[in-house]
Amino acid sequence: MHSVRLFAGALPREAAPCADAAAARRIRFDRNELAGAFGDIGTDLPLLVGVILAAGLNTAGALVMFGALQILTGLRYRMPMPVQPLKAMAALVIAHQVSSPVLAGGGLAIGLTMLALSVTGCVDWVGRAVPKPVVRGIQFGLGLQLTMLALGKYVPASGTSGYVLAATGFLLVLFLAGNRRLPAALAIVALGLIYAAVFSLDFHALWGGVGLQLPQPQVPRWQDIATGFVVLALPQLPLSLGNSILATRQLSSDLFPDRAPSVRAISFTYALMNLVNPFFGGIPTCHGSGGMAGHYAFGGRTGGSVIIYGGFFLVAGLFLSASFGEIVKAFPLPLLGVLLLVEGLALMALLQDLVQDRQDLLVALTPQLT
Repeated sequence: MHSVRLFAGALPREAAPCADAAAARRIRFDRNELAGAFGDIGTDLPLLVGVILAAGLNTAGALVMFGALQILTGLRYRMPMPVQPLKAMAALVIAHQVSSPVLAGGGLAIGLTMLALSVTGCVDWVGRAVPKPVVRGIQFGLGLQLTMLALGKYVPASGTSGYVLAATGFLLVLFLAGNRRLPAALAIVALGLIYAAVFSLDFHALWGGVGLQLPQPQVPRWQDIATGFVVLALPQLPLSLGNSILATRQLSSDLFPDRAPSVRAISFTYALMNLVNPFFGGIPTCHGSGGMAGHYAFGGRTGGSVIIYGGFFLVAGLFLSASFGEIVKAFPLPLLGVLLLVEGLALMALLQDLVQDRQDLLVALTPQLT
């Protein structure tokens, strides 16, 4: 795991089972958990913004539910188990302007499907049938996609100034790698806030959007559930089984071998999130190995990082949803690209434990070479 330590102080196997199980499961709220809270924002924030705009969602409902589910997941797992927007579903919504009722129906459909796979034990069979090299290949492929997205789209987003900003952020990552006193993510976020305050934030508009707003309850119609199942849930299902369930289970086993949840537990909370989300305007969500790698890479070791992260979205949804467009400016895309790059490299580095077995390594890399 040496290369991952270089990029975040952080994806060693923290490994020897802790003598004090209660201490291992204790939720912490310190500077490193705060830094870890930003480990997945490079993936989440653009998808949240894109889906809210494309589907015409109520911003308060989307943010409040996203934040609340982060908090509940942190309390449930007591490790940096992330909550992320469903990527394939989000891509379809953004590309084809899928309406919010169909999005809600698709979220409920994927929740019911995952619940059925969980309670029947089918997801356990899938977990046993898919070998570790295949899971490592899924993680490597996702890491490669995130790295290419960071370097190909996020970093160049602001032209020359964006390259300078990204280079500065990356140097901070290298310089502060492994620093538990001044975690790299906090320095990057501070740099972004300073840059935004000087060049892009409209504080008048930000202050003008302050006010309490609550999610708007809704009940998905049967026709929207059926349409959402065909249009959104079915394309999402393979990615969910591969990354959200199997790869997340594998990574949690790598990082927390004494308390890693089962594939059934992960699929069950995945299902519950999407059985609740559609009724309050939330974006369909999942767990994910990339998010866990990001939280861990920047310092998160307990559920505290996920709870802190969720708290930001909960507060933003309740009190700042009308000025969410201004809040997003506080996280310049080039710096989100740096965070995303570290997350991608952390996932790709997991392939190291297969390098001694050429056959397993070939199995993991074959999908990326075809």
